[in-house]
Amino acid sequence: MDARLNYFADPAAGKVLKHFMSAGRALKESPLPAATQELVALRVSQINGCAVCIDMHTKEATAAGESPVRLNLVAAWREATVFTEAERAALRLAEEGTRVADAADGVGDDTWARAAEHHDEGQLAALVILVSFMNTANRLNIIARQPAGDYVPGQFH
Repeated sequence: MDARLNYFADPAAGKVLKHFMSAGRALKESPLPAATQELVALRVSQINGCAVCIDMHTKEATAAGESPVRLNLVAAWREATVFTEAERAALRLAEEGTRVADAADGVGDDTWARAAEHHDEGQLAALVILVSFMNTANRLNIIARQPAGDYVPGQFH
């Protein structure tokens, strides 16, 4: 399968995406734990059905030492016992932040309160930005039908 668009072939789109990708790299330096970042990126991508991002974040998490059991259970995190309470709170916020059209109130107060119990303000800011960033990245890839499977860990660093 070939992508519908090569965003970097167009100078204007390439310039925008260069800045967008640098924002993603800056998130890696945020105070939100790296494992949480990868789990959240993976879960948002699963919800949206973004194969290229699922490929990327599964491989990045594996390269960083994440266990196959945890990666395989991200889609069913509510029933899994392998996640910390902080990770569970982040995954819950990520789901509600991704499925905003499914709820009139978006992210609920209880979800926010649980996330705030486990994350300081800097981590919460990074989490919200990461969820928003991943939703945008997912849409860019899905609309252009970016193919998945060939990602190599560290490819965009």
